[in-house]
Amino acid sequence: MDRFFGAADSALRTLFARPRASRACPVLPADATELTAPQRRHAGALMRVNHVGEVCAQALYTAQAATTGDPALRKHFEEAAREENDHLAWTRERLDELGARPSLLNPLWYAGAFGLGLLAGRLGDRVSLGFVVETERQVEAHLQSHLERLPAADHASRAIVAQMKDDEAAHARQAQDAGAIELPAPVRSLMRSAAKVMTTTAHYI
Repeated sequence: MDRFFGAADSALRTLFARPRASRACPVLPADATELTAPQRRHAGALMRVNHVGEVCAQALYTAQAATTGDPALRKHFEEAAREENDHLAWTRERLDELGARPSLLNPLWYAGAFGLGLLAGRLGDRVSLGFVVETERQVEAHLQSHLERLPAADHASRAIVAQMKDDEAAHARQAQDAGAIELPAPVRSLMRSAAKVMTTTAHYI
C-alpha cells in the first residue's frame, strides 16, 4: 500500500507540480543565448521532446522501484529518479524561457512508461536493469542528435542537454554494474520504434 501511494504521489508531482532541481541548471559562462523566432520555435520543440523523456523517466524508475523486492535496488532506482528530476526541472524551465509548452500528451506518456516499468520489474531485477541500460543508451544517442540539431547559438539548451547526456550514460553504467542482462535484439528494436513514435509526436503536440 505504501508503494502504491508513493507511486501515485510521484505521478501527481511529475504531471501537475512544478519540479524543483537539487542541482543548479547547467550554463556556459559568458555565452549569451540570442535566437531568432524560428530558432526559438525549433529549440522549443526539441526541448519539449526532452521534457517528455524526463516525464517518462520518472514513470519508469517509479514503477521499477515499486516492483523490486531488493531494498538496495529500490534505493538505486529512487536515487536515479531524483537525479532525473533535475532534468525534468531544467527542461521545464527552458521551455518557459523559450516560450514553448510541455507536451499535451504527458499523462499518456507517463502511463505508458509506467506500464513498461511495471512489466520490466515483473520479469526480474536483472531484466529490469537491462531495460534501464538499453533505455539510457537510446536516450544518450537521442540527446547527441539534439546537440547536433539545436541552434548553435542556443547555449542554454545545449548546456542542459550535454549534462543530461552525461547523466544518462552514468545511469546506464550503474545499471550494468548492478547486474543487468542484455535485452534481446527484437526487444531493443521495439523500444527504438516506440521511442520514435513518442519523440515524433511530442515534437508537435
